[in-house]
Amino acid sequence: MAMNLSPGHRRRNHGRAPMSEINVTPFVDVMLVLLIIFMVTAPLLVTGVPVDLPESRANALEQDQEPVQISINQQGQIYLDDEEMDRDVLAMRLNEIAANQDAGDPRQIMLRGDKTLDYGLIMAVMGELNRAGLNRVSLVTTGSSESN
Repeated sequence: MAMNLSPGHRRRNHGRAPMSEINVTPFVDVMLVLLIIFMVTAPLLVTGVPVDLPESRANALEQDQEPVQISINQQGQIYLDDEEMDRDVLAMRLNEIAANQDAGDPRQIMLRGDKTLDYGLIMAVMGELNRAGLNRVSLVTTGSSESN
């Protein structure tokens, strides 16, 4: 039994151009692994001080620039953005912020306090804000689904 092969068929690999297609399967595999890594790590990258905020039915505020975050956790520790500080250092930093703000567009201050805190501590921080001249203060709460 003999096969009839044409002369062109025998030289099939020799006269043909090299394959110019890229195998994308490894690329897709790498991209899926990276996607999974980012999906797992993204919630862990949320920075901030863990504060159990009280609830409110107020609407969120619109803002032009990044506000200054002041947080007071359950133990009464005060944080300016994510940096822990005592009240004396806080007063100095607030004076610096007030000195560097635009006169026409004052900085927005977001005050986050744990709902179990003493009211006097929140008012002491608000007093420091007022003394520094930062009067655009918003008290941050969580949204409430309850209706009265």
